[in-house]
Amino acid sequence: MERKHDGPEERRRLSFDSRWILLGFLAVAAFFLFTEHRAHLFGFLPYAILLLCPLMHVFHGHGTHGNRGENDRPAQHEHGEKKP
Repeated sequence: MERKHDGPEERRRLSFDSRWILLGFLAVAAFFLFTEHRAHLFGFLPYAILLLCPLMHVFHGHGTHGNRGENDRPAQHEHGEKKP
């Protein structure tokens, strides 16, 4: 016998259902990975913070933020107030 429900609508519905099944499986897998390996993950965090310092200097550079020259000062009003 032929299946009459093998059109594009049926394929789209199956694709939608399979996405939900995949998302559910990934959520369960992520939960168990997090709960079983939490000690390893949290044990690595202090070292990750220490590694971030040199990485920020490598990718951001040193002294590029907050350093202004004499000509880069914000303009002041006559009464000594800074402009917003």
